[in-house]
Amino acid sequence: MLPDERRGSTTGFLIRPLRWFRARGVGGERVMADNGSSYIARLFRKVLRMLGIRHIRTRPYTLKTNGKAERFIQTLLREWAYAIPLQSSDRRATDLPRWLAWRNHQSPHASLAPRTPAQALAGPT
Repeated sequence: MLPDERRGSTTGFLIRPLRWFRARGVGGERVMADNGSSYIARLFRKVLRMLGIRHIRTRPYTLKTNGKAERFIQTLLREWAYAIPLQSSDRRATDLPRWLAWRNHQSPHASLAPRTPAQALAGPT
């Protein structure tokens, strides 16, 4: 979760997963982001250029270009944020890593024939 949507936060959010994936031999060619100020900022564009990554921006008010992200947000809200009443937003944020681990390592996804995302990332079975 980002503490805010400032340029430094979004740029850091971009770099951390890229390092994680690259350490595992998975490269990135494109990043799709909405048109929020932090994603169209010069710093964000500069980092993408330095990394050799193409920047694709979603079309405003067009679900087609951002459907997978919107679907993930819907799943996140239904299965994590509001599935169990928690005492505070801080408690909910503390619970996010546990939910993500379950979602990515233990919950098969129908679209992945049905494997977990971690299994799909590891390669063909």
